[in-house]
Amino acid sequence: MRKHENSPRFRWHIVVFLAPAVLVYTAVMIYPLFNTLRLSFFAEVDQQRVFVGLQNFHRLFGDAIWSNQFWNALGNNLWFFLIHMLVQNPIGIALAAILSHSRLRFAAFYRSAIFIPTILSFVIVGFAWKLILSPIWGIAPGMLDAVGLNSLYAPWLGKEEYALTTLSLVSVWQFVGIPMMLIYAALLSIPEEILEAAEVEGITGLSAFWKIKLPLILPSIGIISILTFVANFNAFDLIYAAQGALAGPDFSTDILGTFLYRTFFGFQLQLGDPHMGSAIASAMFLIILLGVCLYLFGIQSRMRRYQF
Repeated sequence: MRKHENSPRFRWHIVVFLAPAVLVYTAVMIYPLFNTLRLSFFAEVDQQRVFVGLQNFHRLFGDAIWSNQFWNALGNNLWFFLIHMLVQNPIGIALAAILSHSRLRFAAFYRSAIFIPTILSFVIVGFAWKLILSPIWGIAPGMLDAVGLNSLYAPWLGKEEYALTTLSLVSVWQFVGIPMMLIYAALLSIPEEILEAAEVEGITGLSAFWKIKLPLILPSIGIISILTFVANFNAFDLIYAAQGALAGPDFSTDILGTFLYRTFFGFQLQLGDPHMGSAIASAMFLIILLGVCLYLFGIQSRMRRYQF
């Protein structure tokens, strides 16, 4: 009897509190994910849904028309991601280091001004920058002409070699505030005792950042990197708002998100194919899953060994 009385009781209140969140998450995330994977194994034959196994994936990677579009979109997506990694995140880290300086005046104002674009709508940002960079009614030519650099202007969104890089930099401008704020919070969490000890040893300024602060915020940088990877490979809105679903000129700004949209829902003369669209979405999911696993089991484990 005593053993029975002392046995742990099942905590029903935990189930009650977790159930709404689990149900909502299952309805909007888990079920659509598995349903998308399921659809990728079917095809429409004579207006009937037929199980075809991996045939859709074979078409996606083996058929010349589909594979050319997929690899073009994947290559553009990689370039989109690399610009964010090499431009957005270093700038965010630099801004956080500057804004965390105790002697900087109006730091709160600067933080707010840099972070404000992140809360703007993709449609507003895409349309506004399309107007700014327009060679007909945009203000970019006039601004460059005012500083004597008019010869450098080009219709960047209208040239295949510049369009994707231009939109990537627009995205960097919009979202640089996110890594800035995350690194800023990480810098503020560094104990003052460590910085004071470094000052006693004569390590100050940039030397203190490289030798003391940067190693301590590496876990935060790792998290920002994987968040950047996931967000960039899920990107769609800015490209669609600025260049449309065709992601022109000549698909030079086409990424996996716009390729998926055209395939799944159809656009202009292209009919929608939910099954091929599901195959593309499944490929995107596997790419993102591979990147996240590489980070979790590779980079993060090394960071933990480095810390301890």
